[in-house]
Amino acid sequence: MNGVPLNQITLIGVGLIGGSFVLDLKRRGKVRRVVGVDLNRDNLDRALERRVIDEAFDRICRESVAGADLVLIATPVSTLPAICTALSGILDKETWVSDVGSTKQSAIAAFQVYLPAHFSRCVAAHPIAGSDRSGALAAQFGLYEGKKLVICPHGAECSDGLKLIESLWQAVGADIFYMSAQEHDAVFAAVSHMPHLLAYAYVHQIADHEDGQKYLAFAASGFRDFSRIASSHPDIWTDICMANKHSLLQLIEGQQAQLQNLKTMLENGDGKAMHRYFFKAKQTRDDWLDQV
Repeated sequence: MNGVPLNQITLIGVGLIGGSFVLDLKRRGKVRRVVGVDLNRDNLDRALERRVIDEAFDRICRESVAGADLVLIATPVSTLPAICTALSGILDKETWVSDVGSTKQSAIAAFQVYLPAHFSRCVAAHPIAGSDRSGALAAQFGLYEGKKLVICPHGAECSDGLKLIESLWQAVGADIFYMSAQEHDAVFAAVSHMPHLLAYAYVHQIADHEDGQKYLAFAASGFRDFSRIASSHPDIWTDICMANKHSLLQLIEGQQAQLQNLKTMLENGDGKAMHRYFFKAKQTRDDWLDQV
């Protein structure tokens, strides 16, 4: 960027991730104007009130992307084909396109299939930050300070685009990492997508039990901490899990094997084996905490 601010970013999907990004860019003088596109008119109104965006559209149209230096897609991953289709033919020749989705193979495939003439100006990226909150009111300053941002090159993009996306995310405090889309999806299936599946599944196990409401009446910090991410937006996580289903199916098989190990320990009354099992897990998590 060489210190020169972008004239305009068009943000498609005005919520926590994209909204926090443009808030920090505006505060740091890295972009002059942000146009928001969102299907929810009330959400757009909140974004305008909070000055997350400067102009609002409830659909993708030529006027919403005209003059944009960057179009940032911050919507559920399953929407990328439809969004890229809508963008095809209306983007300025020099506009860059990027996304923030949690699955990168599907994002790159959407760019290649539905924006073929613009593929060299499409950059797949994923900020590792978020919460169970959503919408424009969730947008906040400083969300990305010290957080990881993964860029997944597809090999056909212009180097200037990679540099631009890297510089924008560095401007909001993110640490930049590069990996292939395949590696990215395997990694985040293990450390992000699978934990959500487990949280949803355990809450279901309690809710579906005949005494589930009694159990919940006595649930406290342990249940709250374990189940927190089960409050995440179902639309977003359905899309993510379906887009990364192959990695998740392998992880589910692995988790079933772990549960079978525990079941065997309980059936055999093998407290020593269970203690070793718990100790190794505790040590692994403690070591991880020391590194973050």
